[in-house]
Amino acid sequence: MSSRAWRRTAAVLFALALVAQLVVLYVPDPPSGTPAPPGSDKLVHFAVFAAPALLGVLAGLRPLWLGAALAAHAVLSEVVQHLLLPGRSGDAWDALADLAGVAVGLAAGWLARRSASGTLGARDRAPRHPAR
Repeated sequence: MSSRAWRRTAAVLFALALVAQLVVLYVPDPPSGTPAPPGSDKLVHFAVFAAPALLGVLAGLRPLWLGAALAAHAVLSEVVQHLLLPGRSGDAWDALADLAGVAVGLAAGWLARRSASGTLGARDRAPRHPAR
């Protein structure tokens, strides 16, 4: 797959990850009655922020701006949940899990892009002539 096609695919997946993030964070009263291990909601928070961070970097978005936007959304979403959504409450630990997801997703995306560009760069170079 060409790097352009890969970026386009990552951009579509990034958009889908954002939609999933919005649904998870802003459903007024999440389904209850499903048994879940303690703390599993923190893993969900981590994942819904790590995925868009990773995919956004792979799609070509600048990590600094993407990270700032996602970090701001992490904090804002907890405030909105606490003040405006029935059946939801803001939680500083959720915000911390969100921010950890942003950091890990950005780092993983940056490493993946760096690795891919190094690999692609090595293949695209002209062969070197031996020194005489």
